[in-house]
Amino acid sequence: MIRGIKFVGIPVRNQDVSLKFYTEKLGFKVATDQPFSEGQRWIELLIPGAESGLSLFTPTGHEDRIGGFQSISFWCDDVFATAKILKSKGVEFAAEPRAEVWGNMAIFKDPDGNQFVMSSK
Repeated sequence: MIRGIKFVGIPVRNQDVSLKFYTEKLGFKVATDQPFSEGQRWIELLIPGAESGLSLFTPTGHEDRIGGFQSISFWCDDVFATAKILKSKGVEFAAEPRAEVWGNMAIFKDPDGNQFVMSSK
């Protein structure tokens, strides 16, 4: 039976720029960084304390997916505090932290303009 999500893919233009962003600004850890195909590496990152991770990889023909809203939601203990820390590291937000009836949320961007929800209770 399916037991979880190993990783989700994030389409990126420049793997080096994205790798620096996700490790230095978001604090993710490199699990794998190896050659994959001409022009791309297979980069898999782990989120400290989580069982799932993400890959910085764009399959051929999927370049049009770079730079839009991604159906990936990250959770944290405190959206307001986390957003403040991320902003101090230069992370751009498309939507400032705010309280909703279901919890707190914000939307941040990566260097390619990919947008992600960050939420907490």
